[in-house]
Amino acid sequence: MLRIESPIDTARLTLRPFRPEDGADVYDYQRRPDVARFMRWEPRGLRDVRVAVGQMTRETELVSDGDCLSLAVVEPGTGTVVGQVELVLLSAEHRQGELGCVFHPAHQGKGFATEAARALLGLGFDALGLHRVIGRCHAANTASAGLLERLGMRREARFVGTEFFKGAWRDDLVYAMLREEWRAAATRP
Repeated sequence: MLRIESPIDTARLTLRPFRPEDGADVYDYQRRPDVARFMRWEPRGLRDVRVAVGQMTRETELVSDGDCLSLAVVEPGTGTVVGQVELVLLSAEHRQGELGCVFHPAHQGKGFATEAARALLGLGFDALGLHRVIGRCHAANTASAGLLERLGMRREARFVGTEFFKGAWRDDLVYAMLREEWRAAATRP
């Protein structure tokens, strides 16, 4: 079991459980068509964001299969939520998880997603004891694919025509990393 109650500080960011008052910051990026483009949801209105943030405020622990840990990524100097990272417990028995993230475009290209996702991988492998973590993305989402590669995850598959998605057939890329690969990467200079 893994439960997050206190903030996690990285070199430049704070990862913490979502709060209801994060709605305005989350709305600022979830309302954008360029953010929703590869997501399973359309650009969200204020009401939908409030519902989403309400759900994320309850996603603070991983106990059973399907549980999701959602953390707000906060820029400490401003207190602004610049994105979100998630870790889903796919299988407790087989110690499998899945990593996901969404960031405001104004805060992309600064290494924030890599820094936050790396911290979440650390929680998954080191604190929760996962054996394997995957990351999935739309095949056209080169930014997400690049992030997963920067994290040291290996591309394992390209699934073609997996679903009819926003008016077209979608291809998905699947990346993965094993615990021993995480540990080996951590010991490299």
